[in-house]
Amino acid sequence: MRNTLVDPKVLLPPAREMRFTMRDGSGDILLGALDMPDKASASEQPLAVLLHGLTGSQDSYYMRATARILLDRGHGVLRLNLRGAGPSAATCRQRYHAGRSADLRAVLADLPSALTARGVIVVGWSLGGNCVLKFLGEGDFPTTVRAGAAISAPIDLAAGSRLFCARGNRLYHSRLLGQMKRDMRDNRARLGARWADAAMAARDLWDFDDKVVAPWNGWSGAAEYYAVNSGLAFLPRIRVPTLLVHALDDPWIPPDAYTGFPWDRHPCLVPAISRSGGHVGFHGRNGVWSDRCLERFLDAL
Repeated sequence: MRNTLVDPKVLLPPAREMRFTMRDGSGDILLGALDMPDKASASEQPLAVLLHGLTGSQDSYYMRATARILLDRGHGVLRLNLRGAGPSAATCRQRYHAGRSADLRAVLADLPSALTARGVIVVGWSLGGNCVLKFLGEGDFPTTVRAGAAISAPIDLAAGSRLFCARGNRLYHSRLLGQMKRDMRDNRARLGARWADAAMAARDLWDFDDKVVAPWNGWSGAAEYYAVNSGLAFLPRIRVPTLLVHALDDPWIPPDAYTGFPWDRHPCLVPAISRSGGHVGFHGRNGVWSDRCLERFLDAL
């Protein structure tokens, strides 16, 4: 809520638009904003690729705030719009979901070698965080991946969807579902009447995933979509240093998946789990402290 209500301006240098044509026959093009520091420092740090959450884009506050910090550290930063998000809405006939890791893989494969000479780090928030974890667990990297990070990732998608639909989240749920429906309605001609109509009829997030996301992408329903794509199943397979930041009071994500995971058996995973912080919040006196966690994690690599 604070991200939306306060939304302090984050100053970034003029960004270069990047376009990534998907090779799945859809003709979809993902757009991204490339921010670069001065050339001397940029040559010493890996490129950071940032993935937003549900209804987000390259201009979401957390994307811009973290980009500013990474730029100051000497990283080039690609703020990627997931398929159909933000400015990519006009260049895509399909839409992103929590498990569309193949799109991230395709983007990394198409990046110029000059940008990836020092490797890349991938960072995602919420839905984008789950996508990052799935990608890291799958392996098969088209370029050198130095590290990853996920902030407020719903690693048990089914449990997260149930909690998000609960009475206590009515305000959040109504706003987010409304944004999702407006996106489908506004892009009806490009997306097709079948999916736009199904989206407008969805009663809640689970119903949206059951009637739109799952069948659109070849799954029988929401339950299968969640089971196949939840990041929790991919965590044990991750072989690069990966930070996971999560708050136990997250109103949208139950804590059980985080508290019940055997972190000590997986040395590549670095959990930063706090009692409070909300969902993609972590606001403190000195700014967003999840960014401080990311900085310390990168310092230790």
